[in-house]
Amino acid sequence: MRGLDAGLSCAAIGRRLGRDRSVIWREVQRNRLPDGDYHALMADTRAAERARRPKAFKLDNRRLCHSVTSWMDDGWSPQLISTVLARDFADDKLMQVSHETLYQSLYVQTRGQLRADLSKRLSTHRAVRKPRTQTERRGKFTDVITISQRPAEAADRAVPGHWEGDLIIGARGASAIGTLVERSTRFTILLHLPLDHHAETVATAMIEAMSELPHHLRRSVAWDRGSEMAGWQDISLQLQAPVYFCDPHSPWQRGTNENTNRLLRHWFEKGADLSTYTPDDLKIIAAKLNSRPRPTLDLDTPAQRMAALISQAA
Repeated sequence: MRGLDAGLSCAAIGRRLGRDRSVIWREVQRNRLPDGDYHALMADTRAAERARRPKAFKLDNRRLCHSVTSWMDDGWSPQLISTVLARDFADDKLMQVSHETLYQSLYVQTRGQLRADLSKRLSTHRAVRKPRTQTERRGKFTDVITISQRPAEAADRAVPGHWEGDLIIGARGASAIGTLVERSTRFTILLHLPLDHHAETVATAMIEAMSELPHHLRRSVAWDRGSEMAGWQDISLQLQAPVYFCDPHSPWQRGTNENTNRLLRHWFEKGADLSTYTPDDLKIIAAKLNSRPRPTLDLDTPAQRMAALISQAA
C-alpha cells in the first residue's frame, strides 16, 4: 500500500519486498477496492475471508444449476457455459462459475444439485478425466492436392468460404454422417448418408448440400485422405472449388472440423447406429450447434455470422 501511494510500480515494490512483480500485480488485482484503491487492512480481511474453509459450494444455487443443466443437455461445454454466464451475469457473482468448478462437480465432488449423469452429456462421454488416442483405420490414396497448397487466406480465416470436412463413423463402420464446417464462421452442415459412405454417395451428398451456397461461400474444401473422397475430382468440378487433402496422420490440419466432430458426439455417440437419423434429425441437430454462442466468435453464433455473410452478398 505504501509503495502504491508513493507511485512505485509493481516491479519496484517487488524488488523491495523480495517478491516477483507478478506476485505484487496479482495481489493488487485480487484485493483492491471497487474504486481501484488498495488498502492494506481491507486486503488482509478479504484474504482471510477467502482462506476460510469449508467454502460455500457455488453449485448449491438452484437457479445456476438449472441453467448449467439445461445447457449441458444441449451439449454445451463447461468452458462455454462459464463464458456465457460471465457475459450474461456480469454483475451477479452468484450466477457465475468457472469451468474447472463444473468439471470437479462432475468428476470429483459429489456436492451440489447437478444431476449425477451429466458427465455423460459431455462430448467425450468419459467416466474419468484422461486423454485418449484413436487409430485411423480407413483406406487412403495419394494422388491429391495437399493442404499445403491451400491459399493463405484460408489459414488465417480472413476470407469466408473455406470448408473442412470428414465423416463421423457409426457402429462397426457400417453407418456414417458427413460433416462440413466453414472455417471463419464455424457454420456446420451435416450430410445424410443412410445407406453407405462410399465415394459416390459422399460426393452426391456433398454436391447437393454445397450447391445451395453462394459461389463466394464455397471457395475450397479440406478433407482427410479417406477412401470416401475418391470422387474428389468430380466434387471439385461440380462445385467449382478445389479439394485439398491433409497429410497422412495429420487431422490437426483440419482442426476446426475435428473440434466440431467432437461437439457433435454429444448427439452421435460412438458405437451408435447412425443410419437411424433422418434428414430432419440432422437439420435439427445442425441448427442447435449453429445457434450455440462461440467464444471464438465473440459469443456470436455461427448462424448469425453466416446470415451476415449471405445478406452482404445479397
